[in-house]
Amino acid sequence: MTKSHGQLVSVVDDDESVREALPDLIRIFGFDVRAFSSATEFLDSEWVGRTDCLVLDVAMPGMSGPELQEELVKRGETIPIVFITAHKDENERGPLLEKGAVACLFKPFSDIALEEALDLALG
Repeated sequence: MTKSHGQLVSVVDDDESVREALPDLIRIFGFDVRAFSSATEFLDSEWVGRTDCLVLDVAMPGMSGPELQEELVKRGETIPIVFITAHKDENERGPLLEKGAVACLFKPFSDIALEEALDLALG
């Protein structure tokens, strides 16, 4: 699939290694990327309204990924969300998808799984 240049994917994850590695991979897929260490940092940024897709960690200190999703809905922001989580709990995936997430990937996920989720979110 040909990517549209200029599409912005924002990564929100409290894990520094994820914030360093994931943007490099997403850039290889052809997207622009911004990384944030917390939901609050993302919400306080100028990038919320410019974000075309959000790659969002489920469990973070402070505001969790699902809480950020709810806050975006309250603000009228309709950003497709790909959740990522280290907790392999299938019971967690269902409610996230029901509330509008495009995908929920369990860490470690493959490059292909992430690219497919982004294509789904941005296609």
